[in-house]
Amino acid sequence: MVIIMQKAPWIALLALFAGLWPGQAAGPEEEIRAAEKSWAAAVTSLDYAALERILGDQLIYAHASGAVENKSEYLGRLRAGAQKYDAVEHQSLTVRPYGDAAVVHANMRMVGKSNGRPFDDRVMMLHLWVKRAGAWRLAAHQTTRLP
Repeated sequence: MVIIMQKAPWIALLALFAGLWPGQAAGPEEEIRAAEKSWAAAVTSLDYAALERILGDQLIYAHASGAVENKSEYLGRLRAGAQKYDAVEHQSLTVRPYGDAAVVHANMRMVGKSNGRPFDDRVMMLHLWVKRAGAWRLAAHQTTRLP
């Protein structure tokens, strides 16, 4: 980049404003992709402190089974062992930012136990993320079981 700056400083300036400069802060799409990875890691490792930060206070969590829970109900089931995820794998991921909100559509594989019964589901997932106080929070989760 030093050579470019010496020969054409306007190219370096253009790259900076275009967000191409090395070390430039991540955009909303990259931030959401990172938030998705954090959610998957926290839910499989039962990192309750991370989940408290990641999940929005008014969370709507709709399972593929049709059960719908709020944040405290969902965390309560995890803490009690009624819901356990051994694997949460994003197989495809599409992010659509809308200002301080973003919609994520993904095909997933989710493996674990629910109410003592094992599951190995392939699901289509929809997440709604909202940015509050500078951090992305999961506001809604919906999964649909795929054949």
